[in-house]
Amino acid sequence: MFACSSTPPLGDPEMPYPPSHEPEVGGVLHIPTGIFVTQEQMLAAATDAKIIYMGETHDNPASHRLEMDLLKALADRYPGQVALGMEMMTHEQQTVLDRWVAGELSEKELLEKSRWYDVWRMDFDYYKALFLFCRDKKIPIIGLNATKMEVKAVASGDFSKLDEEKHKRLPQLDMTDPYQRAMVKAVYGGHNHGGGDKERFLRVQTLWDEMMAANVARYLSSPQGSGRHMLVIAGGHHVSYGFGIPRRVFRRLPVSYVLIGNEDIEYSNGKKEKVMEVTLPDMPMPAFDYVQYTKYESLGKQQVRLGILLDEGEKGVEVKAVLPSSTAARAGLQKGDILRAIDGETVNKSFDVIYVIKQKQPGDEVDLRIERQGENKQLKIRFDKKPANDI
Repeated sequence: MFACSSTPPLGDPEMPYPPSHEPEVGGVLHIPTGIFVTQEQMLAAATDAKIIYMGETHDNPASHRLEMDLLKALADRYPGQVALGMEMMTHEQQTVLDRWVAGELSEKELLEKSRWYDVWRMDFDYYKALFLFCRDKKIPIIGLNATKMEVKAVASGDFSKLDEEKHKRLPQLDMTDPYQRAMVKAVYGGHNHGGGDKERFLRVQTLWDEMMAANVARYLSSPQGSGRHMLVIAGGHHVSYGFGIPRRVFRRLPVSYVLIGNEDIEYSNGKKEKVMEVTLPDMPMPAFDYVQYTKYESLGKQQVRLGILLDEGEKGVEVKAVLPSSTAARAGLQKGDILRAIDGETVNKSFDVIYVIKQKQPGDEVDLRIERQGENKQLKIRFDKKPANDI
């Protein structure tokens, strides 16, 4: 039995040993001891663990470089015995991920078949290096997250659209964690949901964590995952303090793990304004074992848009609408035009156009061959160096 005491804790539970100096970009702090270490020392210690959880900043390239360093360190230490678990992919995409690692798919096919821009939506360039490394080294990529249908069912409590197999796959949801509840309350307020349902938000957040935890444990317990070490990458709130994914994995599979995150202390132009204002609750434990201090960087590219709505019909890929003042409108595209080729490649489906446009930068050009009222036309479209806010 432990004696009860009203004595306040000695020091700050989240930073039990204050560091000896102010952090600098690139510095690595071991939070439980307050000691700065080199990245090499962190990698050597972190790879002792069965699972490394990396709480990322989704749109910071510095965060993704740290993930690459962690994955490379694991691959060097345990060749052929490493896996990468990703929040960004769902378990339903596993066949596509397996085909990518096997070298059977091009980048375009991966993005199309996985529905990357529907499921995750962020620029693939943030994650491209990880995907290429996994393919080159034959490192399995495991989709961890819940599907949109599963999220909708749990959020609403209506499971009628889930068949028996999908219903069975839903993990056990532990809704009692007080730290999870406190974190969700803070993040919910930061998201400014207005009149939304906080308990609904808590159910969804818990589903995400439990589904990812269940899929980590399931893979590492399977014949394919037996003996492997895993890097799990997810947003910081799924990893920090350990009560999100890590504790829920440990409930299912008690193995060693380490928590790593990055903290932005400098900002590229315009990035500080994107930081969500959230007042987090005080926690009785450090957020991570190790934190690397980073600059919140820009990706170094600007997205361009044509400004058209497409529809796939019997005639082919048809322009259903052209947005006023868009790049497409200025180039002369019209409603009813059929897109036949883009940059010399035949257009068979909308994604053929989407993929090419995603590769373009302000100032680039794209060649379109279109059919208009039975007549073929060539259009050369140039994206402004300061692109309009097309949709």
